This record gives sequence, C-alpha cells and structure tokens, in this order.
Amino acid sequence: MKLAILSRNTKLYSTRRLVEASRDRGHSVRVLDPLRCYMRIASDGFQMHYKGREIAGYHAVIPRIGASVTRYGSAVLRQFELMDSYSPNTSDAILRARDKLRSHQLLAAQGIGLPATVFGDNPDDTADLLSMLGPPPHVIKLNEGTQGAGVMLTEKLSASKGVIEALRGLYANFLVQEFVAEAKGADLRCFVVGGKVVAAMKRQAPKGDFRSNLHRGGTAKGVRASAAEQDVAVRAAQVLGLGVAGVDLIRSARGPLVLEVNASPGLEGIEEASGVDVAVEIVDYVAGRVREKPARRLAARR
Repeated sequence: MKLAILSRNTKLYSTRRLVEASRDRGHSVRVLDPLRCYMRIASDGFQMHYKGREIAGYHAVIPRIGASVTRYGSAVLRQFELMDSYSPNTSDAILRARDKLRSHQLLAAQGIGLPATVFGDNPDDTADLLSMLGPPPHVIKLNEGTQGAGVMLTEKLSASKGVIEALRGLYANFLVQEFVAEAKGADLRCFVVGGKVVAAMKRQAPKGDFRSNLHRGGTAKGVRASAAEQDVAVRAAQVLGLGVAGVDLIRSARGPLVLEVNASPGLEGIEEASGVDVAVEIVDYVAGRVREKPARRLAARR
C-alpha cells in the first residue's frame, strides 16, 4: 500500500508511530504537510503538487489535521478523495466532528446521550437561554476549542452571564452545557477504529480543575469500557462518519454521555495508558479497506 499521512510535523508522536507501524507492515509511507499541498481543479481531472512536484497514486491517506488548519487541510483531503485515495476519516466527517454544535445536533438526533446543551446568539435572550438549561454550575465551551482550551466552569448564574457577555463581545461561537457532577472530574476516552473500541483509558482531572485533558495536567490509566460505553462510542463515531475517532464519555447516573468526538485523536496517551499498539490497529484497518476496494466497486457495478 502506498500511504500518505497528512501532518504538519513529522516529529509528533502520533505521526511517528503511524510511520513506524506502516513501515513495519511493509507499506510505502510519506508524511505530507497539508499546507504545502496545492491543487488544480478542473472538469478534465484533479491534480495535486507538493513542493514543486506532482503527487498521485496514493492508495490511502491518514489525516492528522490540526484544528488551526481544518479548512485548508480538509480541502486537501477532499482533493485526495477525488483522486481516488481512501481515507478512514473523510473531509466531510472531519468538518462535522470539528463543529461541536453540529456534531451535538447529529448525535442527539440519533438518541445518543450527551449533556444538555444550549446555544443562542442574541444577548437579549441570555437569561431565557440559561433557564432552558437549568441552574448552575454551567460548562461554557468554545465551539472549535481543542485539548480543553476554551472550556470554562461557572458556579453562579451571574458568572455564566458575565462569561457569555464577554465571549459575545469577542464574536466567539460557544455552547453552554449542564455540569455533570457525578463524573467527579473524570472521563473515558474510547479509541474507535473500524467500528470497534480497540483501547480505552480513564482520565482524571488534577485537583482544583474539572478538565481531564492530559494537556491540562490530567492523569490516565488503561481501563476496559463497559459494553454500553463501547456501544455509545462506536455509534457516535458512525453517526459522524469517522472510521478512526477518539470518543470522550462521562459516566453519569443516566448512563454514558458523549462529551466530544475527536477526528484526529492523539496516540501517545492512549498507547501509554492501555498498552495497545493503536497505530498498528489504524494502519491494518486502512490497509484492509484498501484491499476491499476492488470488491466494493465490482459489487456496486453489479
């Protein structure tokens, strides 16, 4: 298999592990910076150049597209798709997952549990908006924040109104959610590959914080997710169209609730905590889908 990994930095742990796993499996692999890919789009075909040379013929592309380059990176990935490269996470699926509001709407429409969420635009509606959610504490999240950045906990109604007023003054897009106290600052990261949970870890927020992200000082340990948690994680990934996803859940009195579905989940924390070679799981899944492609085309023609 001729494989491309879209990543801005070859030294990142996740990128390095995917390269190692690909080479260990005998695949040809190259890391491409999506911002150095540029495209020709015409009715007679699609073309891609990279640092002055044409690139083509990749059987598959694994996207590791950071939030800051989502728009351009997804356009590059879409060009690869149009040039007949397979991706476990399509450009449209990545865009769905990156938009927290859209992804929450899609998940809720399929009956997947998540914290109650409100969203509004006009300052005149803030009081009624918060009444729809219920009393504080409230969790306020930037719509496109990552790794716990842009997530705030407000314990009084006046604080919620003040933060909302400030964010609106900055023209920021944000959501407000209920705070699920019984989670006790912990969440569960389920790593989904090809419709199954291949690894899971429980993350615990540091003392004095409620965010369990490892980038925020949280700690992690490998766990086995329950059947219900695995089912919710797999369904959430499928609803958004993701073959590879990190699904963050919290354990609540009403069952597992989805906090977020990450389209470019990091490998370092999950591999260290669980002991599972997640990179190999991803590469083997992608290779399997590439091998199945001719059969799928034949079946479609029939």
